[in-house]
Amino acid sequence: MATTYNNLYLDARRQLKAAGIDAAQLEAREIVCYVAGKTREEFFRDLTLYANSQVEEQVKDLTRRRLAGEPVAYIIGEWEFYGLSLDVSREVLIPRMDTEVMAEQAILAARAAGEGCRVLDLCAGSGCVGLAVCANVPECKVVLADNSEGALRICKQNVRRCGLTQQATCVSADAKLPPLPALWDFDVIACNPPYIPTADILTLDRSVKDYEPREALDGGDDGLDFYRSIASKWKGAIRLGGRLLFEVGMGQSADVEAILSENGFEDIRSFPDTQGIPRVVSGTLNE
Repeated sequence: MATTYNNLYLDARRQLKAAGIDAAQLEAREIVCYVAGKTREEFFRDLTLYANSQVEEQVKDLTRRRLAGEPVAYIIGEWEFYGLSLDVSREVLIPRMDTEVMAEQAILAARAAGEGCRVLDLCAGSGCVGLAVCANVPECKVVLADNSEGALRICKQNVRRCGLTQQATCVSADAKLPPLPALWDFDVIACNPPYIPTADILTLDRSVKDYEPREALDGGDDGLDFYRSIASKWKGAIRLGGRLLFEVGMGQSADVEAILSENGFEDIRSFPDTQGIPRVVSGTLNE
């Protein structure tokens, strides 16, 4: 018996909700839209239409994959961040709402720097932060840098997908090593580094520990390895008066503030996410 798109969606949502998936409504909709090849607007318009059997079976199959732990963003190969639709793969972290705090602060810092502003998205992953800056500060230039070839491939796809080839470039760089000579004179460096303590990775939800790239999660014994390296080794890449922005994990803001202070940064501030948890730490280099 034929099933409407609405019933397909409701059944997928029910299964995901029963499995304890918080974003069951969003994820069920994304699965149905992906399989049917519909935009969200088309999905809502066509709720009462009947889906063919092939669509029905594929929705059931993808729902089973999600129930087995695979994140829906990897299943459909894309995710939305700060109003941008971005390609994702298992070679990059899935862009998260928490990281929009970083994007917002990077955008504000880039606007404050004025025309000709140069921004570096270090440990760029999908390029989500840097591309959000590009899209919202059209007069700036952005470099997306990562040590992973797979991540850089996704970055390049997203630069093209977002139509930002005139503003954004992609380069290979290891955040734990001093920057190459070409990477200098930035007004803003924004970095969402690996910050999970090594021993804590095994305690993460299976959708993270079994699917997302470990090298983008593992921040060393205490989770702070990348903050120490970047704050000390990348200072020379920042213009005087420029700002370094870090995303931090829960409970890490005081330690990261101290690391910035020890490395000569001033005007050190933390910015909370929607839950009131300090999520971004920034400092300015004045000498």
